[in-house]
Amino acid sequence: MNGAVMSEQESLKSSSARNRGGVQRVEGKLRASVERGDYYEAHQMYRTLFFRYMSQSKHAEARELMYNGALLFFSYNQQNSAADLSMLVLESLEKSGAKVDDETLEHLAKLFSLMDPNSPERVAFVSRAIKWSSGGSGKLGHPKLHQLLALTLWKEQNYSESRYHFLHSSDGEGCAQMLVEYSSARGFHGEVDMFVAQAVLQFLCLKNKTSALVVFTTYTQKHPSIEKGPPFVQPLLNFLWFLLLAVDGGKLTVFTVLCEQYQPSLKRDPMYNEYLDRIGQLFFGVPPKQSSSYGGLLGKKHPYHCVTTDHES
Repeated sequence: MNGAVMSEQESLKSSSARNRGGVQRVEGKLRASVERGDYYEAHQMYRTLFFRYMSQSKHAEARELMYNGALLFFSYNQQNSAADLSMLVLESLEKSGAKVDDETLEHLAKLFSLMDPNSPERVAFVSRAIKWSSGGSGKLGHPKLHQLLALTLWKEQNYSESRYHFLHSSDGEGCAQMLVEYSSARGFHGEVDMFVAQAVLQFLCLKNKTSALVVFTTYTQKHPSIEKGPPFVQPLLNFLWFLLLAVDGGKLTVFTVLCEQYQPSLKRDPMYNEYLDRIGQLFFGVPPKQSSSYGGLLGKKHPYHCVTTDHES
């Protein structure tokens, strides 16, 4: 019995090796074509092979070929061909029901990082990648993918988009470090507290207490314009510190008094009270308001108010 199992395993291995050898030979020919500058011809050949492999259920081979092909086209600055093959990588993932794993997420983030930041293809790619990474759970994408996307956008100094993805990752520390840079590069001195306030409140709206605390602690420790605390010079930072303590305690009276005491600071941004209404519902048992406009106001479109708790992809 063992011998039969072993021979079956060896047969699978040799079949896999043969497939790999076939892919390598094909890749060699395609690479030569790209190196000669025959971009169109090579692109069409990649597409033909993709559909052939997919029809034979060779999903992994199809995906590997498209990923390497996209990297090759990117290295020759053939953005359109590279973006097209990147979309085929996603198609193979969607159609094969492939499991979400770190390596695949890193590959998708790599393709994203090489795409022209202003191209419509990049927007389409990231939308589909996030949807696939949620694994059909209806959530807003895998936290690891969001983290990798946030890091790329941070490098590109696209801070508001980076912020959105950090909020949907579990990387409170990375988010804080990006916000320190964002505030220093683009914000007014008097707004240093507002950059972190928004992130803390939005993390809490997403029921992510841990990241809310980490982003607050890291930001207040690392920002060059914030004196060590608590207590802090800025009342808004003191409010956030007390709020994070209150969220752990869950006492409604503490929450209510806190919001009343700090109203002058909370009026600096009309969104703060919207966020706090939601936080009251999530952590302190406050019933939802009949006319709450929360869902509409927290869409991704506005660069500052880009978070939602509606788990729709």
